[in-house]
This record gives sequence, structure tokens and C-alpha cells, in this order.
Amino acid sequence: MKRIVWSDPAKGDVRSLSKPIAMHIISALHRFAESGAGDVKALQGREELRLRIGDYRLFFVCADPDTIEVRRVHHRSEAYR
Repeated sequence: MKRIVWSDPAKGDVRSLSKPIAMHIISALHRFAESGAGDVKALQGREELRLRIGDYRLFFVCADPDTIEVRRVHHRSEAYR
């Protein structure tokens, strides 16, 4: 399983969500870290990758093969602004 590192803005993003949504996002992230399963896409013009979790988008980078650095978590209506 890959190690997950949260940036301060990403922590704040998840804390601002309701508990069921936050738990859904965290479980999807752990599932991705363990198995690589999930809707992941590289973004044009950005170094980040995007993991789609329902109506939310989790932006992250793989600093090294064993680490996922979570940068931001946004609702899809605000994610690409």
C-alpha cells in the first residue's frame, strides 16, 4: 500500500465536508492506494492527477512510487476553476 500524505489545504477541504462524504472520499483514496482502482486522469497543463469520487475531485501527485501527496479536494463545480 502506498503512503498517503495530506497537504494542509487538503486537510481543510475534507474537514469542511459532512462526515459521510468525507468517509466516502477517504475510503476511495485508500482503495486507490491499495489496488490502483479508481477513475484517475492526468490533467492538461498541471502536474497533478485527478481521482474522481462521485461529485468530488481529489487532486494529488505521486512524489515517488510509494507516496501519494493529496493536494486538494473539491466539489466538481469548483474543481477546475
